[in-house]
Amino acid sequence: MSVLPPLPVKNGVAPSRVYLPRETWPDLLSFLLAKFPHMDAAVLRTRLAKGDMVNAQGTPFSLNSPFPPDSWLWYYREVPMETEVPFHIDILYQDELLIAIDKPHFMASIPGGRHLHQTALVRLRDQLGNPHINPIHRLDRDTAGVLVFCADRDRRGVYQTLFQTRSVHKIYEAVAPWRSDLTFPLLRESLIRRSGQVFVMHEIDGPPNSRTRIEVLAHNNTLGHYRLEPVTGRKHQLRVHMNALGMPICNDEYYPELKPLRTDETFDNPLQLLARSMQFTDPVTGIERYFESRRTLELAAQIHK
Repeated sequence: MSVLPPLPVKNGVAPSRVYLPRETWPDLLSFLLAKFPHMDAAVLRTRLAKGDMVNAQGTPFSLNSPFPPDSWLWYYREVPMETEVPFHIDILYQDELLIAIDKPHFMASIPGGRHLHQTALVRLRDQLGNPHINPIHRLDRDTAGVLVFCADRDRRGVYQTLFQTRSVHKIYEAVAPWRSDLTFPLLRESLIRRSGQVFVMHEIDGPPNSRTRIEVLAHNNTLGHYRLEPVTGRKHQLRVHMNALGMPICNDEYYPELKPLRTDETFDNPLQLLARSMQFTDPVTGIERYFESRRTLELAAQIHK
C-alpha cells in the first residue's frame, strides 16, 4: 500500500522518507546518527532543531524528540555543492498523459546520490509547474535520448506495466570499435549479473537473461555506428554486451574498466550511446505512440564522412 507524503513537492523535489523500525532507541537523534554514519552529525542536529523532519502527520520532530517505532520520518533531501548541468531539456511531445523529452548526456533521470535538482525529473517538474510528473522508465545518466514521463500520477502504474511486460519497442544507437571478423546483424545473448565492483555488471555462464540485436549502420574500418535493439532490459545491458563482443562503447567510464569518479564536471567526451526511439500502444487511449530523438552522436559524424 502506498503511503501519502505529508509534505508537498518543493521546487520539483518530492519528499524522501525513512522507516523507523520496531526497535528501542534513547531518542530519534541517536537512531539517525546510527542510520546515517557518513552524514555530518552537526547537519542532522541542525535539521532536527529547525523542524526540517516531520512525521506522517506533518508534525515536525525536534532535537529532543523520542524515537517513535514503526513509523515514517519525512524530509527533503539536500545535496551540497551540486554542479549545474549546462544543457536544456528538449520536449519532444506533451499531452495530459505523457511527456517525452530528449534527455542530454550527463543528466540523471531521477534524484539519487550526488544528483538532485540537476536531474530530468526535478527540472521537468519545475519547468512545467507540474509536481505530479513521474518517470515510467529510466536512462543512465551517461545516456542521451528519448525519456518518457507520466503527467498523471494515477496512470503511472499502467504505463510502467508496459516496460515490465516488455511491450515497448526501443532502438538505441552507439559508436564503438569496428570488428571486421564479426558477421552482422547478430544477436547477443548472455546471463548478466552484478559483479564485485559497485555499479558494474558482467556476463557469467548460465541460461541467458539478456538479449540484444546488433546491426551496423556504417563504419570506417576503425569505428562502427551501430543500431542496438534490446529485447530485454537488464541494467547496463547494451554496454555489457558491446564490451563482451570486444567493442566497448566509446567514452564508457564503466566498461571495460571502471574509471575513477570524476572530481570535476567538464561535460566533455559523452558516452556514445543514444536512445534513438521508443514505440508502444498506449494502454489508456489505444493510440500508437512513437517518439524519436533529434540528437546525434558526436563520433557518428566521423564515420559518415
